[in-house]
Amino acid sequence: QVQLVESGGGLVQVGGSLRLSCVASGSILSTNVMGWYRQAPGKQRELVADINSGGVPRYGDSMEGRFTISRPNRKNTIYLQMSSLKPEDTAVYYCDLDQRGGRTWGQGTQVTVSS
Repeated sequence: QVQLVESGGGLVQVGGSLRLSCVASGSILSTNVMGWYRQAPGKQRELVADINSGGVPRYGDSMEGRFTISRPNRKNTIYLQMSSLKPEDTAVYYCDLDQRGGRTWGQGTQVTVSS
């Protein structure tokens, strides 16, 4: 079983920055992908970015540039650095870990960008 603990969400003003963290523990295979998705009210969950156990990142549509995903030392902790935040970035941000045998989601962390 895999557990994911997210942190770093909160309220920020337009143009501000936030860094989200996600720590994975439990039965984690050496090959996996960890990532961040977000879901705004009334919208589908969408990919922000993910990064595999080899450290290769992938970004969702229009996400690269203001969002940077990292995975120091290719360990089981990932970060999402968000900058130049806009009101439309307001959403619940979910961490996930995808590996052979299943996918695990975190409980989500709220990010609210106020104008």
